[in-house]
This record gives sequence, C-alpha cells and structure tokens, in this order.
Amino acid sequence: MKIPEFGTLQMVRTDSQHYGVTGSNVLNEIKSDTTLLHTNAKEGKKSFQDFLFDAMNEMNSQQLDVASLEQQIETDPDSVDIHDVTIAMSKARMSLNLAQTVIDRLVTGWNEISTTR
Repeated sequence: MKIPEFGTLQMVRTDSQHYGVTGSNVLNEIKSDTTLLHTNAKEGKKSFQDFLFDAMNEMNSQQLDVASLEQQIETDPDSVDIHDVTIAMSKARMSLNLAQTVIDRLVTGWNEISTTR
C-alpha cells in the first residue's frame, strides 16, 4: 500500500551533532521543523499515529464482523453462507497476525535503539 502522505513526515532533531553543524542555526531549524509538524496536523494530513490507529480500528472491526457472523450462523444457519464466514475469519486472522508482527517489530526496534550506546 502506497501512502502519499508518508513522504511529508519530518524528523525533529534535537541534537546538534545530528545536523553536522553548530550554532544558533540548529535551533532555528528545530523550530521550523516543529512548526511544520503542527501545520501538517492542522492541514488534515495524517501522521504515523493516525495511520496506526486507523489500521487498529480496521482490524478491530474485522474481528467484530467475524464475531457477529459466528453468532448469526449459530442462531440462523440458513441466512449465512459458510463461505462468507470462512473468508471473514481468514481476513480477520491475517489482519491480527499482521498487527502482531508490526507490534513485535516496533518493540524490537525500540529495544535496539534504547540499548544502542
């Protein structure tokens, strides 16, 4: 999935060594970076957090759809096609596995960053 807004994300650098320059120029660049981040949020552009929350909400809705289909097939089996239930369960399982993989990789990455000296 290509995210067009992903190229607009900016990293806020707070250490002068990250820029490779010294002086008050760094502080001006930091202020402009944070201002850019706030204006992007006001313009309606999505942040990484928004994309993450949207993906989690989508995964949750798939899980809830499967639960309602399971309940419907137990109460009125003739109203639901078994293939639809199977496909919904597979989609929900795949999205849950994907979310678990993303979370595991984020935690692993964070642990690697925090232990790097």
